[in-house]
Amino acid sequence: MIWRQVSATAIAATALGIGTMMHAQQPPAQPPGGGKPDQVAALKQTIQQGMALARKYEWVETTIISLKGEEKARKQNRCYYGADGKVQKISLDQPAQAAQGGGGGGRRGGRVKEKVVENKKDEMKEYMEKAAALIHQYVPPNPQKIQAAKDAGRVAMNPQPDGSVKLVITQYHQAGDALTIGFNPASNKLLGLGVNTYLDKPEDVVTLAVQMNTLPDGALYAAETTLEAKAKNITVVIQNAGHKPVSK
Repeated sequence: MIWRQVSATAIAATALGIGTMMHAQQPPAQPPGGGKPDQVAALKQTIQQGMALARKYEWVETTIISLKGEEKARKQNRCYYGADGKVQKISLDQPAQAAQGGGGGGRRGGRVKEKVVENKKDEMKEYMEKAAALIHQYVPPNPQKIQAAKDAGRVAMNPQPDGSVKLVITQYHQAGDALTIGFNPASNKLLGLGVNTYLDKPEDVVTLAVQMNTLPDGALYAAETTLEAKAKNITVVIQNAGHKPVSK
């Protein structure tokens, strides 16, 4: 099945930075002389400290690829951070058995069909790799980009009834995009992320929704990430679970 070769690995890269983003228990940043806390500064602090703490954990990542609502592939990896700071992955899947060759006639027709399948596989692989690379520009949020957007007046602060805020950053990576960050300034906790962007042209919409969760020690991670490539009717769901200290 071509979907088992169509870049579950590339799409999983979308979630590398958010797979185990950790929450440090620190008070919100205070501006000089007291007064109202600087929520953008507190958010940046949470991201920076969280990424440092993420390296001590490993987890199981499950990637599910669907086309027009029908599941086409499912892949599991054991994930952890290597000494170089990059996420390492070990497949937990059983090796796929080689397909049995058909007998009899129709060899020429079979070759044509195989060529069509190969072309489709290459097309989808390229598309999903581009989508993954684009989303990686947003996740995890870059503290320097957040500060630049704030300085340029492109951050809208929307208070929520529960006391949290939603920071909507426009033109975060490219014109016409938006990055939404849910943040609780009282607990200095990152709640979730949302991305609305596009690939080569604005009508080629790509969206990302990230549900955050916490471990008993307060560590924050991306419980579920949903990538929608609307132009191709593709949905990719990345689930992270089973967090534990890295085994040496």
